[in-house]
Amino acid sequence: MAAVPYLLSPASLRDAMSAGNVSVLDATWFMPNSPRRPLQEFQAKRILGARFLDLDEVASSHTLGLKHMMPSERLFADACEKLGIHSDSHVVIYDTHGVFSSPRALFMFRAFGHQKSSILDGGLPRWEAEGFETVAIPPTEEKRSTYPAPVYSGAAVRSYEQVVANSLLDPASNPAAELVVDARSLGRFLGTDPEPRPGLSSGHIPRSFSLPFTAFLKSHTVPGSSLQYTTFLSEPELRQAVVNAIGADQAQLVLTGKRPITTSCGSGMTAGVLWLGLKLLGAPNVALYDESWTGYASRPESRIEKSA
Repeated sequence: MAAVPYLLSPASLRDAMSAGNVSVLDATWFMPNSPRRPLQEFQAKRILGARFLDLDEVASSHTLGLKHMMPSERLFADACEKLGIHSDSHVVIYDTHGVFSSPRALFMFRAFGHQKSSILDGGLPRWEAEGFETVAIPPTEEKRSTYPAPVYSGAAVRSYEQVVANSLLDPASNPAAELVVDARSLGRFLGTDPEPRPGLSSGHIPRSFSLPFTAFLKSHTVPGSSLQYTTFLSEPELRQAVVNAIGADQAQLVLTGKRPITTSCGSGMTAGVLWLGLKLLGAPNVALYDESWTGYASRPESRIEKSA
């Protein structure tokens, strides 16, 4: 069977839905300081047949109170069963930003071995902009499915301890060192701008690189309105963004699998955008730091740098 693509266009999703055995999920998530409520917006407008995936709910608890941490195998399977997803369902995930939180949800499905999964590139705004229908009727109750216990790929996720140990290794001289790329804005990375979470220091993990998730995305304006949404850049543009962030030599090592790379962000959400962009380029060894900056900077023993 041909590999399921990471990205689907609205027309491709329509065709897949017509063929059947597709589970469409709205995985919209907003920053903690946003007044918007994704579930309420989903109930007001959605793709017909879509279900809502709450990434903060389908998550493991954490001693630091961190949100949307990777769930256990059983929690993931239970969520799939409640959403009516089968192990052979083609899961297609969207959000209302275009590309923002849907890659994190895709990362979760792929990490649990559900390879038949994609995101809708451009999300709900692009779906509407290209003339496809949305509905405002409440979703009907989904018939519960049976989802077998998945096998979790722990190799796809990095822990705090692993990130700290790796930060002691110099990638310029140590081939075992993983590169860490940070999806937050450059100002937060440098420590010149504040974090959106009160009381949390900005700055970055030693030896990490700044690669804002927006560097992987293109903005579009919906015709006849001021509404904007994002899609992924073309592969040549993605490759150039990686080169700009870590240099041509390191980019070559990463994309050929000779240098592992880990993505990080504020809380593990937009790290998914970098993860997916790197996977689109064929990078084989890409992990995600689940706690990301919130977990790292919340610990008083963490070393924080505030320069380039």
